[in-house]
Amino acid sequence: MKGLADEPNYSIELLGGGATLKDVIDTHVYEQALAEKNAFFVADLGVVTRQHVRWRAHMPSVRPFYPVRCNSSPAVIEILATLGAGFVCTSKNEVVLVQSYGVAPENIMLGGICKQLSLIKYAAKSGINLLVCDNETELRKIARCHPTAMLLLQVATEAHGEGEETCMAFGSTLKSCRHLLECAKELGMQVVGAKFHVPTCCTDPQAYTHAVSDARCVFDMGEELGFSMKILDIGGGFSGSEVQLEQVHGSVTPLLDMYFPSVSGVALIAEPGGYYVSSAFTLAVNIIGKEVVARDQHGQPLDALTPNDEPEFLYYMSDGVFGSFGCKLLDHTIPAPSLHKKAPLVEEPVFASSLWGPSCDSLDQVVEHCLLPELSVGDWLVFSAMGAHSLGEPSALTDTQEPPVYYVISTDDWYEMQDAGITLDSTMKNFSLVPCSFQFSPQADAFSTLA
Repeated sequence: MKGLADEPNYSIELLGGGATLKDVIDTHVYEQALAEKNAFFVADLGVVTRQHVRWRAHMPSVRPFYPVRCNSSPAVIEILATLGAGFVCTSKNEVVLVQSYGVAPENIMLGGICKQLSLIKYAAKSGINLLVCDNETELRKIARCHPTAMLLLQVATEAHGEGEETCMAFGSTLKSCRHLLECAKELGMQVVGAKFHVPTCCTDPQAYTHAVSDARCVFDMGEELGFSMKILDIGGGFSGSEVQLEQVHGSVTPLLDMYFPSVSGVALIAEPGGYYVSSAFTLAVNIIGKEVVARDQHGQPLDALTPNDEPEFLYYMSDGVFGSFGCKLLDHTIPAPSLHKKAPLVEEPVFASSLWGPSCDSLDQVVEHCLLPELSVGDWLVFSAMGAHSLGEPSALTDTQEPPVYYVISTDDWYEMQDAGITLDSTMKNFSLVPCSFQFSPQADAFSTLA
């Protein structure tokens, strides 16, 4: 993860005069074609602000706490800190990054089921008191290292996705929560609330009904034992689409009004991660290798390709699962990319293709199957909605460097950011705004720099 010491200032390119995100990608593809052809991100910071505006419109009573592990881009951290979001951290590096933007300790929560002792001790030293806990071992560890911590008990949710496959979830059953509350009482610890998480894969409309009612039970048990229960965390599970946000709002709001009305004084928080950043980041990668595999009409591999056989292409890219496509390891599906073309597209035949990272590891398959025209080494592919779980420490399994991020914002979005109270001179001190410095002409298939 890059901190301020590594990259203290950032330039935001202000897009005006009809310039688009595609123009920015075209420019940097052209620059990389003359250099090392490394992968790169283009981040539209206006998306982050617009998502926050949508959140406040649909979920005004629920304060967002952004999980830093989702995307540790300092630009995102600074914008969300300026907008008043809280942060969920799972490592000391994440805590230090958030602290570097002046985020107060009360606006930081330690997430994660198994926290390192050093992290808990650092939180105690830094005045970060809100921690998540779901088992007795963790509870006793926190009691030793941070006896003044305020705990949220994570409650298990039974959520089902498509095909009735149970989505992986963490947390304690109600019976276990009772035991944890009694144990916390014996240890003299403070339990201040509960947390649940309904994942985006869940399609069960009753999931929130069970989750909120179970959280209410935990509150009742805690109050019975003398705890001051005052915080409910409804977790993540927000895909980023406005439609899904409206659906979640429609499901959870009546339940919150019933079980946790405003007169109760319970503070409501949530952990939208990919919601903020997924659609804000676009990734461009270069084709660095290519193989042709022969298959018969039934899809079986052949030793050699004959004129009647359909080829399948295996393409190796400059970035992979052990880098910017790390979300694949979390069972996220990578959508098929678009082929970067500077000239107008001409109708071309498409072939079965698979996309791989550069490590030559069997796990480094980014896209298992897609249809693409035949590509050549040096061609570029563009992946949209790549903001979630894509920026962080590079893996030791590949020597690929972390791709640079080019930040942009449209003039309309910049004015909206100013309306939201974000200004470079008083709030975002690590950013500089520069005007659009290029113009791309598809007709001429050439780039020209503006004076």
